[in-house]
Amino acid sequence: MQPPDPLSRLVRGLDLEEIRADVFRARTGASTDRLFGGLLLAQSVMAAGRTVHGRHLHSLHASFLRPGRSRVPLELAVERLRDGRSFGARRITGTQSHDVTIVATASFTTPSHGISHQDPMPDAPDPEGLPDWEDVRAATLGAERRNDVAVELRVCDADPASRGEALPAYRRVWIRPRGTLPDDPLIHAAMLVFSTDRTLLRVAARPHGPIWSVRNAASLDHAVWLHDLRKFDDWVLYVCESPVAVGGRALAVGAMYGRDGRRILSVAQEGLLRF
Repeated sequence: MQPPDPLSRLVRGLDLEEIRADVFRARTGASTDRLFGGLLLAQSVMAAGRTVHGRHLHSLHASFLRPGRSRVPLELAVERLRDGRSFGARRITGTQSHDVTIVATASFTTPSHGISHQDPMPDAPDPEGLPDWEDVRAATLGAERRNDVAVELRVCDADPASRGEALPAYRRVWIRPRGTLPDDPLIHAAMLVFSTDRTLLRVAARPHGPIWSVRNAASLDHAVWLHDLRKFDDWVLYVCESPVAVGGRALAVGAMYGRDGRRILSVAQEGLLRF
């Protein structure tokens, strides 16, 4: 029997078990690494979304309180804070072995008409022909290429292996799932949120040395605002920058755009960077 591909494994990790009313158990895999923050965010989205009907996610604000651990079940308890005419709010608390790992609030709304505007999408080369992030990483580190990554990245602004000059804290990458997602809007929203944690914090390392020299990168908090309802089934341009870092804590902000130029989401994160 052939093992499931990386995207299928990730989607399986988003299939939560409801163990009692508004409390869900999430798989954390068999790796020996700490849990990827994007997975905790996506599982929180799925837990909150399971308690909401007829509305879509438009914002998520999360704090990472402890590193998530693989091989330890994650329990996600959802508190129904509000169900108004236009908005619904949920608080999600994720625990592992009684230790709180993540606390998040999620807001859901109904589609509506109103004011609309956006800045234009930044220029970027087409993703076809650009190097794959995993190939760049393997060549730079002299390591084997990782083939267990569910989301594909194509790099517009690559990082040299070594250099003396500082590079701008700015990067553009194209990003998409390595396969087809189920036809469930909540899964597509969760996967977009998952993907916001890819490469975001490490953009803050570019002024200080090769990003591969980062020995520890840890998210402290993370906020996402979803602007455009769409399926995550094509390349999305992810533009990230870090306007400030103080005391090893870097602020990174980003935006995702569809190939049609529409802004899909905005994101902000503060995290620790240690070299």
